[in-house]
Amino acid sequence: MEKIVVLYKDRLVRFGFELMEHICACYSVEIEIIDNTEKTEEQELVEDLVQMITVFSCKLQGKRANRAKKIIKELLHDDTN
Repeated sequence: MEKIVVLYKDRLVRFGFELMEHICACYSVEIEIIDNTEKTEEQELVEDLVQMITVFSCKLQGKRANRAKKIIKELLHDDTN
């Protein structure tokens, strides 16, 4: 029997876990969830919001870093001319 191991249930699929369980059972695949603690809706919402803020802040930091690199590259190019 094959096995899928995940830390949290929502790491495998965010929605429709029961459907995924059924599909896996049809193919003799067991799903093992290591941390099976249930979270409240508020906890899930807070975690989702923190993840979204993290992603957007990383994008902003990346854009700033690229802009700074471009400016430095232009300044170095101007100095050589």
